[in-house]
Amino acid sequence: MSITLIILIMTCAISYQALQNPTISSRLLFYPYEIKRKGEFFRFLTSGFVHGSWPHLFINVFVLYQFGTMAEDVFSMLFGEDYGKIVFIVFYLSAIIVAGIPTYFRHQDDVGYRALGASGATSALVFFYIVFSPWSWFQFPPVPAIVFGILYLAYSSYMDKKGADNIGHNAHLWGALYGLIFTLVAIYVSRPDLFDRLIAQLLAGPVSPF
Repeated sequence: MSITLIILIMTCAISYQALQNPTISSRLLFYPYEIKRKGEFFRFLTSGFVHGSWPHLFINVFVLYQFGTMAEDVFSMLFGEDYGKIVFIVFYLSAIIVAGIPTYFRHQDDVGYRALGASGATSALVFFYIVFSPWSWFQFPPVPAIVFGILYLAYSSYMDKKGADNIGHNAHLWGALYGLIFTLVAIYVSRPDLFDRLIAQLLAGPVSPF
């Protein structure tokens, strides 16, 4: 069984329990105020395995399913079968944690702020994909991956500054940037020769979606 499938099953199982029992959700979600005062640092990680609604869960699980297996296979190619799986686990879990750090410092004294979901990690997965397939076309929205990435960063930054909804756009932004940086560092450490191929692929420009 792939690591992606294991994470997917765990996320669905824990989220299901949390959706049925608000006490579980309250105990696991990202709550900077409690983290600072009670030292509940586990919330940085556990928040990535609970979701606020079924659509929220579906979107993140769908993205994990779409891009997780590809990332897992590429890490295995870069670092070998066994170490590649370990690197993938570190990549996914650390993305959840890192994506929440800026939000923690912003809201550590805000008693009313709470967040949950795996969006930081799934954003990292999307940008992992963009590095290796920048001109592949997304079905929705129908744009090349790299164009989607630029629009996604701009939108997340804009909505984060606007602060008009309760979505953690800041986590989306930092998760995406972390995914990009982690991917480039992983390539540099394991296969720096790939940079020439990736740059050539990027400079080749877009292809027809047909």
